[in-house]
Amino acid sequence: MESSQEENAEQLRVLLRSATKTTGKISSFNLLCAPFRTNKMGNAFSFNGMESSQEEKQKSMLESIREMNANETGFDAVIVCCSTEHQATYWGERLVQTRGSACKKDALVYAVCEDWTNKDGAGNGLGTLYAYAKAKKLAEAKDAKDLDLILSNGGSIGLYHTAGKGTRLAPLPGAENNNKPGVKLPAVVEVAGEARNLTILEAVVRQTNRYAKERPGRVSVFWGDQIFIPSAGHNKSGEHHADILAVMGPMPNETEWNEKGFSNYGLIAVNGENEATQVEKVSHATASELLKSFGSVKQVGPSLGSFSLGHEMLSLMLSEFEKELAGKTAKFDSDPHFWMPLTMTKENYAKIMQTKEETREQAEAHHDRMTKFKQALLEQFPEKKLFGAVDVGQGSYWWDYGLLKLYRKNNLMVTGDDAEAEALRLYLNIPSRDVKLANFQASIDDESNKSVIVASTAKSGSVKSSVVSNVNCGDIQVENCLLVNVTAKKIRASNAIIYNVVDESDDGLILPDGQVYTNVFMPKSKEKLTMTSTISQCGGKVFKIKMATNPHSFNDVYAMNGETDVREAYAMGDKAHADCKKKI
Repeated sequence: MESSQEENAEQLRVLLRSATKTTGKISSFNLLCAPFRTNKMGNAFSFNGMESSQEEKQKSMLESIREMNANETGFDAVIVCCSTEHQATYWGERLVQTRGSACKKDALVYAVCEDWTNKDGAGNGLGTLYAYAKAKKLAEAKDAKDLDLILSNGGSIGLYHTAGKGTRLAPLPGAENNNKPGVKLPAVVEVAGEARNLTILEAVVRQTNRYAKERPGRVSVFWGDQIFIPSAGHNKSGEHHADILAVMGPMPNETEWNEKGFSNYGLIAVNGENEATQVEKVSHATASELLKSFGSVKQVGPSLGSFSLGHEMLSLMLSEFEKELAGKTAKFDSDPHFWMPLTMTKENYAKIMQTKEETREQAEAHHDRMTKFKQALLEQFPEKKLFGAVDVGQGSYWWDYGLLKLYRKNNLMVTGDDAEAEALRLYLNIPSRDVKLANFQASIDDESNKSVIVASTAKSGSVKSSVVSNVNCGDIQVENCLLVNVTAKKIRASNAIIYNVVDESDDGLILPDGQVYTNVFMPKSKEKLTMTSTISQCGGKVFKIKMATNPHSFNDVYAMNGETDVREAYAMGDKAHADCKKKI
């Protein structure tokens, strides 16, 4: 699933870079997500100047963050789709431990593994149905709960996809023993009475919880590394059997279409009847031709991929794809295999799918199947329209941790002065920068005190323009660094990322400028690997290459971690940190 998502990510980055150049405006937010990731978007999606002031949006987004952090609402059940059984076991325990900080306090939690026969996976369409079906069985066996009944009674369920290697974030996912959604952020949560780093998945669950009360009777599907604060607020679902999150605006003309690079990725178009369709990577002329039969287009915008389904449609889809779910070999993604055949004409759908290595016969047969499904759905449940768009708003905040350089950039953002930095600190519950910790004796040498220190101790040293989270050391000398979960006698670094590291040497960590330094705890072999990179290196480009500074390639470490029980690996790491801390 990850390769296509990363392809879309790069396309959107190109779009936003060109859009920023075109508008001459500075972007105001980052994107953390599949199916696309980007650098700062800001006013890149500015449609004909029709937008409220950024100040008004910022106030609205701060209020949304306060609602998210209050955690007074949330999904009644949370389903996490994992890559391995070990990861599923871990998340089933962890999300219960952090209820009230991620899931709502009384949420049911079910983590399941996508044990698909096809090495390419089920795709996010079938994968959603399979994860729900497995979670339904788990809920019945574990808690005597009926997820179908929860939905039919007006409850809500959040489902999170977390699969993928995280190649562009390497070496950090390897340091988490392939548990990519467990990559840590500088904020902390309480786990069994101890301060632990907040994970990306927990941050996503906390953020998306706010949609629950707007979606009674629905399953909401999100990607486990996508955080966004919608400037349009949390718009209600329910008018349509299915809907999808998107950044909507008026239909652009051909010049605007080209300037925004809309031909490079999928869009959602909405007509005068408030019905939506997907338009996949086409020119303005082609889009206009494809949309002729759709009616007058009122709005269009890039899709976020995250969608929701009413329980009626979910039930029929589980029945429709029962054979594929049992066989575990087919692969259907939601955009090309659900939304497009449900909303496009057969001729147009076949044309598009032939560019995706499907034959006309295959495309037409699938369109016939989905047309029959649509007819049955609307005949049985005519009170709802088929497919709609839920606007998140232009100028929203998006924070992307899916690439190494953006992981560093967006974590260091908490040291900033602007409104977005303030919003991110508020969201992560990170105290203001002037908070001094009693056990952190190192000086903070910035004139404006731009370093952030969280749950850390140090006996001496200095910190400049850095983020230091869950770090315990004797003497520390760092500048423009990001340190997360580190224990060492001494630390000397600049422009570095130090992540999940235990160093007991008397000399301590003395790193070259710009280094990324991690440890991987291997419980079976009892080894502690050291894997490094640089802040300018994209792990995806060297994932299968053994770098001179490393004992293995990132891909080798991924394979070595394949059957690792992450709970055992984390216990090994915790013991190493505790033992080292005693010697400082």
